[in-house]
Amino acid sequence: MSQYKKVSFYTLGCKLNFSETSTIAREFEKAGYARVEFEHTPDIYVINTCSVTDNADKKCRQLVKRALKVNPEAFVIIIGCYAQLKPDEIVRIPGVDLVLGANEKFNVLDHIESLEKEGKGKAIYEPIKSTKDFVPSFSLGDRTRTFLKVQDGCDYFCSFCTIPLARGRSRSADIQTTLLEAEKVAKEDVKEVVLTGVNIGDFGKDHNENFFGLVTELDKIEGIDRFRISSIEPNLLSDDIIEFAAKSKKFVPHFHIPLQSGSDILLQSMRRRYGTELYRNRIAKIKELIPDCCIGIDVIVGYPGETEEEFLKTVEFIKEIEPSYLHVFTYSERNNTTAVRMGKAVPQEVRKERSKILRLLSAKLKRAFYEQNQQKDEVVLFEGTEENGLMFGFTSNYVKVKTAYNPMMVNQMADVKMTQLDRDGLMKIEFSEQRSRLEARVSN
Repeated sequence: MSQYKKVSFYTLGCKLNFSETSTIAREFEKAGYARVEFEHTPDIYVINTCSVTDNADKKCRQLVKRALKVNPEAFVIIIGCYAQLKPDEIVRIPGVDLVLGANEKFNVLDHIESLEKEGKGKAIYEPIKSTKDFVPSFSLGDRTRTFLKVQDGCDYFCSFCTIPLARGRSRSADIQTTLLEAEKVAKEDVKEVVLTGVNIGDFGKDHNENFFGLVTELDKIEGIDRFRISSIEPNLLSDDIIEFAAKSKKFVPHFHIPLQSGSDILLQSMRRRYGTELYRNRIAKIKELIPDCCIGIDVIVGYPGETEEEFLKTVEFIKEIEPSYLHVFTYSERNNTTAVRMGKAVPQEVRKERSKILRLLSAKLKRAFYEQNQQKDEVVLFEGTEENGLMFGFTSNYVKVKTAYNPMMVNQMADVKMTQLDRDGLMKIEFSEQRSRLEARVSN
């Protein structure tokens, strides 16, 4: 395979996948491969898959076809959650040359050197119970924010979820090793780091450490302006973490806390490790200590046994706790989960209608949260995307703002006043009089 020197990567799914793709890509670059865009005729495609929804599986197949249209002779490699769950199914997709499981994906270069394009795929994988090592990862260059993987796998086995089957048991490095990774990131002119994992609140338990201990140590890292917690289970979001975030200058006022349902009956059926009372208390604690905090939640609609009454409990509970936005997932049956064997399936058209109701509710909640932030002073980290002469950025509490595009502002922080919402639901801004350290430098 040594004659192949151009490689392209495509990532499906979560922030964790992006951190792992970026780490694997850096290994390719160290080995002398040129990383190119998907359409720039690479010799090798590496597709990192997700399997949270059926759509992700279909997307994988579509990407293989798209890759082979660009270069019919390209070597196509599939890694990620879908690859671990269904390797023998993927290897039969026309054009797939190599499928690597969870234990093998970080050694992809070793496998490439010994393989040739044969028109017949090969799957290399082990049972997920054999996956016990934690491989640190972080993203660089793909986005303004860096995703730092601090934990992998999950021990929870919720009834609807295949992640433990795809990623194995919960595991992490110790705090000291994780700090070394964060220090590597700090040397790369990164302003914001998003802590990511499958169940990050479980961090450190195999080292007699915990996530709160990690948070307090990361807060001392020099060279990183912001830390953002990607998602944390409500039963693992301790008062200590909330209280620390309330006074920290680096951990931003933003929590994403999976709810899944506002019905205690369904939460028990899902095998979630909390009830609505605990969840309500967590939200109240955050709002008491951090009034401007952005609170996002995940919700599943159409789960088996979700009657109209139980769905309305979810709607009313969300209205009661008033989060800032929702991520709405329509339940889809997944093989090898207990939920698929429960019966009491909700018709697809009902699932779609309930999903629509919650997405409309989310839009109202988000608008209300943005309106609460009007006329407030904030610090924005600007991103590199240009769209119709505009650029975008996020405040510490995750309000998306827009302003005229200026290449000097990419990956820079600026002090702003949030003025009013535009018709597209984004916040207009004015730069503060002191102009921030960025504006002072640009004006010079």
